[in-house]
Amino acid sequence: MKVLSVVGNRPQFIKSAPLSAALRDSGIEEVVVHTGQHYDRALSQVFFDELGIPEPHHRLDLHTADTEAMEPAIAASVRDESPDLVLVYGDTNSTLAGARAGVDSAVPVAHVEAGLRSGDLSMPEEHNRIEVDRIAWLLFCPDDRSQSTLEEEAVLGRIYVVGDVMADAARLFAPIARERCPVPFEPRSYVVATIHRQANVFQPRLGRIVEGLNRVEGTVVFPAHPRTRAQIEREGLDLEPHVRLTEPLSYLELASLASQARVIVTDSGGLQKEAYWYGVPCVTPRPSTEWVDTVATGANVLVDDDPDALAAAVASAALPAKLPVLYGDGHASERITQVLLATMPGR
Repeated sequence: MKVLSVVGNRPQFIKSAPLSAALRDSGIEEVVVHTGQHYDRALSQVFFDELGIPEPHHRLDLHTADTEAMEPAIAASVRDESPDLVLVYGDTNSTLAGARAGVDSAVPVAHVEAGLRSGDLSMPEEHNRIEVDRIAWLLFCPDDRSQSTLEEEAVLGRIYVVGDVMADAARLFAPIARERCPVPFEPRSYVVATIHRQANVFQPRLGRIVEGLNRVEGTVVFPAHPRTRAQIEREGLDLEPHVRLTEPLSYLELASLASQARVIVTDSGGLQKEAYWYGVPCVTPRPSTEWVDTVATGANVLVDDDPDALAAAVASAALPAKLPVLYGDGHASERITQVLLATMPGR
């Protein structure tokens, strides 16, 4: 059996690492296509170096997030490789381009992280999720809520609740990260902030989020996505001295830093979950989230772009005494592999 995996940005590299290992262990051949949606080394190549992801067979180096530009190049890779399955992750434009390329090439598509919905159709990611789930043949859900969503939408593909591959990555890599990448701060003495969503890197939202970070007491470590840094500089936004803007961090560096933080402020869906698994309170500068259970448990607070709400949420952030297990037990990759072997036995 041959699986063609499409990856293009930081969250997808993280998600693919434990599943790539499970595929290898089960004897499934994997061909990796890197779209180049993220092409900064700290957001791309470093994952292949650090996490043991197979080197991409196809580096498209497109340096774009435009779906229409990516789809023909991915489709060419699909035709060259003739895989039995195209595997896509998450909700990015690379995800959508990969799924469309698979369907156009008459190759079944599997979607890892299927069924997630934020309910916010102003987000491009929400449209990507919906379309990919409508055209995928295998839908791997992180939880029962996602399964129910897909059933309500009457999707045609086969639905499997397997847990979250990000939980697999957190289980495997967080201890390695803390050992390999010590942080220069006392644990639980600082705040980590990451801002990269398209809606948040333009004015006036970016300025209001920066204002909120400026009002936070104590050290804020702010590893900046290249797009975010460019907008901060372009708009002339001033950061207070306690907000330390840094270059993008590798996955292991960020995992070490985030897992030992007092609070995480992020608009990243992946880091919201990782905060939960790390046992760190999260503050999310978005009006909604696809990870609604983190909010329902009290581990995550939505503050939109309100500076006062952001600063207040960080100041009062604390986890509830008891946290339920969310999004699986860290063994989703093995379950996905078992489904592939059972579903495609003759391939």
